[in-house]
Amino acid sequence: MRIKDCIEKGHLAEIEPNVDFAGKEMKEAEADLKTSAAQFGLSDFKWTTIQAYYAMFHAAKAVLFKAGFKEKAHYAIGIVLQDFAEKGLLEQKHVEDYKAGIYAREQADYHYAHSKETAKQMLEMAKEFVGAMKKLYARV
Repeated sequence: MRIKDCIEKGHLAEIEPNVDFAGKEMKEAEADLKTSAAQFGLSDFKWTTIQAYYAMFHAAKAVLFKAGFKEKAHYAIGIVLQDFAEKGLLEQKHVEDYKAGIYAREQADYHYAHSKETAKQMLEMAKEFVGAMKKLYARV
């Protein structure tokens, strides 16, 4: 699926680039990352996983807002990230990490499937992903 398809299906909208919203989303990503780390320290692996994903989600939304997109479905963010990767602006690894984050969050939230190992992996992945989104944010 491509960006055009997501727009046609109503899962993504083109908007005026909005740095105010983008800045708020990046702050939210940082807050979620801190919350995720705190929850890991409390051995709350379900919420570590969920908050780590939301750190990724909000960091990616910041990039989308700055690039002139608004997501209406979580998977649509992955489509835009894939486009950035195909243009050489983002490593493919980060696209795959975002997709893995969606899966891990859904497993933790809806299927009560979470573990210390998954939580630790998600937290590390989210830290790296947020860093990558900050770099991409500066380029779009």
